[in-house]
Amino acid sequence: MIKKLLALLFVLNCSLTYAETIKTDVLVIGGGASGVSAAIQSARSKVKTMLIEQGPWLGGSMTSGGMCILEANRNLSAGIYGEFRGRIVDFYKNRLGYDTTRNAILTFEPYTGAAILKKITDTVKNLTVKMNTPFTAIKKDGTGWEVSITQNGKIDVIKAKVVVDATELGDVAAKANAIFTSGFDSRKDTGESLAPENPTNQIQDISYIAILKDYGRAADRTIAKPEGYDAGQYACLKKADIKQLLASGRLINDKYMIKWSDCANQYSVTAEDLKRENREKTFKQARLRTLGLIYYLQTELGYKNLSVSDDFPTPDHLPYIPFIRENGRVTGLVRMVLDDVYTPYNRGSQLYRTSIGVGDAMPGQHYITPGAPKIKYPPFPGYSIPLGAIIVKDIENLLVTEKAMSVTHLVNGSITYPSVQMTLGQGVGATAAYCAFFKTTTKNLKVRVIQGEILDFKGMLMPFADIPRSDPSFRAIQQIGATGLIKGIQKVNGNSAQVLFCPDTTVSTADIQPILNEIYARSFLWFNRTKPAELFTVGNLLSYISEMTLTDPEVLQKVMQSSWKTKFKFTDNFDVKRPVTRREFAVLANKYLNPFSRAVDISGKIIN
Repeated sequence: MIKKLLALLFVLNCSLTYAETIKTDVLVIGGGASGVSAAIQSARSKVKTMLIEQGPWLGGSMTSGGMCILEANRNLSAGIYGEFRGRIVDFYKNRLGYDTTRNAILTFEPYTGAAILKKITDTVKNLTVKMNTPFTAIKKDGTGWEVSITQNGKIDVIKAKVVVDATELGDVAAKANAIFTSGFDSRKDTGESLAPENPTNQIQDISYIAILKDYGRAADRTIAKPEGYDAGQYACLKKADIKQLLASGRLINDKYMIKWSDCANQYSVTAEDLKRENREKTFKQARLRTLGLIYYLQTELGYKNLSVSDDFPTPDHLPYIPFIRENGRVTGLVRMVLDDVYTPYNRGSQLYRTSIGVGDAMPGQHYITPGAPKIKYPPFPGYSIPLGAIIVKDIENLLVTEKAMSVTHLVNGSITYPSVQMTLGQGVGATAAYCAFFKTTTKNLKVRVIQGEILDFKGMLMPFADIPRSDPSFRAIQQIGATGLIKGIQKVNGNSAQVLFCPDTTVSTADIQPILNEIYARSFLWFNRTKPAELFTVGNLLSYISEMTLTDPEVLQKVMQSSWKTKFKFTDNFDVKRPVTRREFAVLANKYLNPFSRAVDISGKIIN
């Protein structure tokens, strides 16, 4: 009898204390826009990858948070984001009125977005996805990590060489003791002319987005009066054009995304409110704010036919998570500032050369509480996201995305936009895979190797809106752009500014000479001897290639003449006397000079 009891106690003890140890190369924690993209790329880069998500859906704010109208990056659609966008368009293309043009604003129903992401991840080799799996702890394990997770009611341990913090609020980096800052940075600290003189602790409001459905004129779908409802909170809507607001959030199937400013469903928070111990209370109040808005629409403004759709199987049919715009930002290897967006070529650091993703979202300024500095951004251009902004300083093999990136407050308002984050996630995944594949750490990154992997998988490094992924010269132009030999041109359109490559315009000698002299030791001798005119000609380019590659000039010219339209697909006639176009220069310089092969450090400086 005693033996049986001892055996039973032994079995019970084992069942309570046993923890499975799982090994993987890359662990991505958080299945939001950046996390799912990072996991897909890491796995496609042939390293064992695991993605854990504490909720039931992939996609984060753009699915679980209901942010399903994506305006940003529609002119910069490539790589994994382009794949996701293409699948959304294919799903809806036969629906009447759905816009399928290349640069249309992307709209979708949240559960459709989540389902498409699941379908993509289900087909990726080397990738394991665990849903409804929160992490509970993280600690260093040599150069790698040991992460505790909760699954099936027990604690398991994952050992990974590299960890990506893709949580909405930087929870992993916080537990790993990364240094954070939040709120407005001061002008003195960042050097940004638009920054306030003094720092403040204000962060942008959160919003519980609502997906409403029109159930027909005769329907009365009035919800129960929410707890603490105060009609006065929404009084500013009496002067608003509700029909216009609804139209701005129109989805397919008579649905509307409700993410309205001012007195509608924004909810003011501080960094303190978003700490783990305070989130439940904060999020509850934010949900009530949105439910109150819906009730106000129905009872005060006469929209009884509009009510929450059944997109989300939550008790109140609001999204699983709120749309969070900002929280703490880590100290990274570099910090991306506003001048890296507006004047990337005119800085001491050339961070655009280290790009792992692109964005063009106009920064938001969402504050209900008075007193936040109002920033008057000039027309906002497309930009490149530097590698060093995702690398946590002094903590090896920990990468960050979402709101935790090493950027200033003024940059954060753009870079956390879901479609920007999904584009960036591909670069994060390529970086994580590099460390795992080459058995190295984030102290020893080779920028050009990582960028090459991103381009191999159809990603984008430079925000050239006029060179789509389908362009046959896309890769050559991306690589030449990343060297700075051909610089993007900003074209203002309203409050935004596209960055264009302008492939058919001519090349200025003054623009390319400094970079060529920086890259090639014998370059200045050629320029001193040849003295090219203001506009660089086709003949100048062939002469320069001949000099740098030690190729016979006559042989080179014959090869070029025969290949000009057949192999290189150039449209203008071969003529050594005419100015060379930017496309011709990019393609030929990339092939014969290969400046992209010259290594750069984390600040973008060329390594000799």
